Amino acid sequence: MIDTHQGLPHEAADSITKPFARFLTIEAAAGSLLLLAVLLALGLANSPWQEGFLRFWETPIGLTFGSLDFTRSLRHWINDGLMTLFFFVLSLELKRELVLGELRNPRQAALPFAGALGGMVVPVSLYLVLMSGQPGIHGWGTVMATDTAFVIGCLALFGSRIPPTLRLFLLSLAIFDDVGAILVVAFGYGEALNWSALGLGFLGIGIVAGASRLGIRSVPVYFLLGAAVWLCFDASGVHATIAGVILGLMTPTRIWVSDARLREILGRVLAVPTGERRQGDAASHRDL
Repeated sequence: MIDTHQGLPHEAADSITKPFARFLTIEAAAGSLLLLAVLLALGLANSPWQEGFLRFWETPIGLTFGSLDFTRSLRHWINDGLMTLFFFVLSLELKRELVLGELRNPRQAALPFAGALGGMVVPVSLYLVLMSGQPGIHGWGTVMATDTAFVIGCLALFGSRIPPTLRLFLLSLAIFDDVGAILVVAFGYGEALNWSALGLGFLGIGIVAGASRLGIRSVPVYFLLGAAVWLCFDASGVHATIAGVILGLMTPTRIWVSDARLREILGRVLAVPTGERRQGDAASHRDL
């Protein structure tokens, strides 16, 4: 068999980036890194360096423009920033399964949803019974959430040995459960809502939906819109990770460019010999 990739040019950085990319594609490796990070964090939090370790997470990071202050603690950027990206990726997978995968059947989607609902109601009920009359009874919302990231990491450790249907069920269960718990904590335990910021956040979501309907395909445009939506949700008092869930579920699951159009574009681009530039090439490259 002829290797069609043999003549592809290589860059010096490929010797580093390609092995690293191959390592990250191994699910068990990602799960192992997560487990290692958990053990390291537990060790530091219970060591003589715990004060410095905990103080490190409160390090302020951000930018200030006049009266606008975008400074947050490192812990906040991780909890509300990186976790937004995490939920965005999970929502993409869930959206694909709801539209094109096994969960497109409402009966199959109802099972993980019911499981997540039970996973929230039962712990809360037990908490209310055990804490009846106690000062901490108002903390019932804290027992609802599961650690979705840890669930995904544990699944990754087993790799392909886990049946796809079981992985999909646990993934859907964890997402439904976390979204429900975040909504309860955000609206039940959050600070007073900033309705202006919340309104701007939903306006940004509307602009994202409109841009998609108009056929805008620029990733930087959606990145800037998503960042603006995140800042609005963060300023509103609602847990900012909700922005990642909403934007992930809004992302189209079907191809943007038809096969026929893509072949035509590639044909026009590749028809120009290497090193030659013609005035008509600009339109083809812009389409590509």
